Amino acid sequence: MLSFFGFATIALFLVLIITKRLSVITALVLVPLVMGLLAGFNPKELGEMILTGIKQVAPTGILLMFAVLYFATMLDAGLFDPVVSAIIRYVKGDPLKVIMGTALLTMIVHLDGDGTATFMIVMSAFLPIYRQLKINKLMLPGIVALSVGPLHLVPWSGTSARAISTLKTDATQLFNPNIPAIIAGVIWVLFVAYWFGLKERKRLGIAELQYVHHENLTDEQRLFRRPRLFWVNAVLTVGLIVTLMKGWVPAPALFMVAAAVVLLLNYPKLADQQKVLRNHGNNIFMVSSMIFAAGVFSGILTGSKMIEAMATSVISLIPQQHAGLLPTLTAITSMPASLLFTPDAYYFGVVPILSQTATQFGIDPLEIGRAALLGQMTVGFPVSPLTASTFLLVGLAEVDLGDHQKFILKWAFGTTLVMTLAALLTGSIHL
Repeated sequence: MLSFFGFATIALFLVLIITKRLSVITALVLVPLVMGLLAGFNPKELGEMILTGIKQVAPTGILLMFAVLYFATMLDAGLFDPVVSAIIRYVKGDPLKVIMGTALLTMIVHLDGDGTATFMIVMSAFLPIYRQLKINKLMLPGIVALSVGPLHLVPWSGTSARAISTLKTDATQLFNPNIPAIIAGVIWVLFVAYWFGLKERKRLGIAELQYVHHENLTDEQRLFRRPRLFWVNAVLTVGLIVTLMKGWVPAPALFMVAAAVVLLLNYPKLADQQKVLRNHGNNIFMVSSMIFAAGVFSGILTGSKMIEAMATSVISLIPQQHAGLLPTLTAITSMPASLLFTPDAYYFGVVPILSQTATQFGIDPLEIGRAALLGQMTVGFPVSPLTASTFLLVGLAEVDLGDHQKFILKWAFGTTLVMTLAALLTGSIHL
């Protein structure tokens, strides 16, 4: 019965946000709460689950809140103006080149396996260009979401680390056989980017743009530019990103301090600081509030054991005579599973059950791990409401999560299908 309420919670949530009957924040809070009450849990039990969920996401919420403030301050100060100018000169107003460039840069940046850092860097660089060229606002978060997918299979990503630890293996046994699938996924994403680019070029044409630092800015934007502090801001930002990737300082503490420093450095007057905070306060609130609302959602699903029950139900649906299809079924369902399970729930809850089942039928349990990585919180994490970085991506792009999912879900599922086919053809997984 718990599995029914779990699947109903996910389904109702997705329907409500995609059809825009509720905002993401209200749906994240109210849907699991109502389902929890219907499942027989009392308000005190649900309150404890909510508090546990909020505690778990609190560091991430703080991180994203101050990360958005940091990069908003850098955008106001003009740190990314030279980058934008250089890209505009190269692409010469061609939407096709812009979109292809977005995909390539995202893949390069995401070699570190950190979705949050990738989103902040790429979105900050390309958002002004997309706005300048009037490219469909869903294109940027969509292409970025697609482009991080195949690269998120790298052994040092958090998702791969979970799979490696769960299956008690090493990176080479999970990662190396999947390399052809990753390459196939990259080719697919570049094809989709090219297709999107052609459509936008046909719709918009090729613009003749001459983007110089202070052209195309409002008077207020010019007042907030700090060209004399460019190199100081650049060094601080590079240092912050290196520190973030190396893990020298906990990320929430790092961004809290960094945001305070750059705000004071660039805008020493209190009135200017308040103006920056007011200008970006709505975006900061939306991102951070969605993170804490997501904590309510995951807290109830996990604390009520709905996720555990869903995992058991999924396993029971596989007929014994078709057990050989287990790796393929795992691969095909891996991307949609990102909408149902957190990475911890899936890799520490579902994968062990799947791998044990595979062993009983004489299937290499490592095939389950390779199959799961073809979509679950790799291709799927930038569209899942269960991951904090998804809200950062749509928050920076200022688009609705439901619109983002509706726009890019089918293409993301295509990535998983292409990688699954490549994995089958190259023997990473077997039928």
